[in-house]
Amino acid sequence: MNSKLHLLDNTLKNLLVAYLLLLTVAVLVGLVFLKQSTNATVGGTIERWNGSESIKPIEPFDIPENYPKPINEMLLTTHNHLFGFALIFISVGIIFYFNSTIKGFWRSFLIIEPFISAVITFGSIWLMRFVSEYFVYLAIISAVIMYGSFFIMAGICIYELKIKNAE
Repeated sequence: MNSKLHLLDNTLKNLLVAYLLLLTVAVLVGLVFLKQSTNATVGGTIERWNGSESIKPIEPFDIPENYPKPINEMLLTTHNHLFGFALIFISVGIIFYFNSTIKGFWRSFLIIEPFISAVITFGSIWLMRFVSEYFVYLAIISAVIMYGSFFIMAGICIYELKIKNAE
């Protein structure tokens, strides 16, 4: 296919921009939740999944805020995120494929990388929970690369759909 984003019909451009903006807001809300639940720290991330030994129930029905996550909750979280990320990254990747700003190796890298990072990020969370808390560093690095790839792709697509023609 030889079509480029900046050459599309205005109606389709507006649809894609609206979609990309909504996805970006959704991803940002997810990042705000991540910040709230982990304090965006290594220790907070470990505590989120491994639990906090300092939080002990006082009453029989008190539930600590950060308890060690059981396998069922880990499975549900992993399942939901991998499905959601797969749909987000395939749709953004397909749109990004038609950009004319980044080509070659970097276009391919940005399209494929978030899929790899999603698996590494959630695999690291399991390893952090059940093997060693030091896997938190792998989870953080892969998540930063994954989200960075998303924002680069979405930003370039929005640029091409809304600004490039005006130049």
